Amino acid sequence: MTALHQRPRTNEVTHQHGALAVSIHDVEPASFERCALIRDWLEDLGVERVTLLVIPAPQLHPFPARSPQLANWLLDRVDAGDAVAQHGLQHRRTRPPSRLQRPLRGWQGGVAAEYPGLDAEATIASVDAGHNVMTSAGLQPRGFVAPGFAYTSALREHLATRFDWWATLLALRGNARATGPALCLGTTTPLKRATSPVIVRAGAALSGKVLRLDLHPADFDHPRHVLAVERVLRRAKDRVAVTYDDLC
Repeated sequence: MTALHQRPRTNEVTHQHGALAVSIHDVEPASFERCALIRDWLEDLGVERVTLLVIPAPQLHPFPARSPQLANWLLDRVDAGDAVAQHGLQHRRTRPPSRLQRPLRGWQGGVAAEYPGLDAEATIASVDAGHNVMTSAGLQPRGFVAPGFAYTSALREHLATRFDWWATLLALRGNARATGPALCLGTTTPLKRATSPVIVRAGAALSGKVLRLDLHPADFDHPRHVLAVERVLRRAKDRVAVTYDDLC
């Protein structure tokens, strides 16, 4: 059994072997079947622990009511060693950011960048509503990932009181002990589709103690993306597979 299959017990083990932290974004009723297939595929490649980023209420419809099967699957995955994290509330922008911020926020996530544009009161309400949806399903998320990694000062301030960690593009914050960029494939433009597999493979080869690999359901519509992920995982076979919770 390789280190990739072992359940991490201490930070010393992770430090010795290096860590592989895979996350699956955009887990919700519409993507459930695809996400379950991705999770099975990862397990076939030896990745026994991942972080599942759950959208609590797409279109403001709580996911447990729309898909009890998804709620049950998530509970099963937690029992099997995976972690769940809150991924916004509905993963959709509801108020436009300021004009000065629009180019950056558009690059970060476009219409999926949920929190830029929200004031502090709306930010707190959104985060707490999503947290309530997840806990009502029996899930206890210790972490949070903003859609598009688009954070605001109000969001960061509230997360520090609500969660153990939150993930940015470059590191885990809060009680987490991990730095390193999230390696993400791009699907929204021809340029991203052409260049991101090469960038991800290069980034993985140069990664330090923690290799963060972020996957989206749409990535698996593109054979070159799948091949790039498979090659990264095979090269990372001696790393310890961890969740973001494990890094806290």
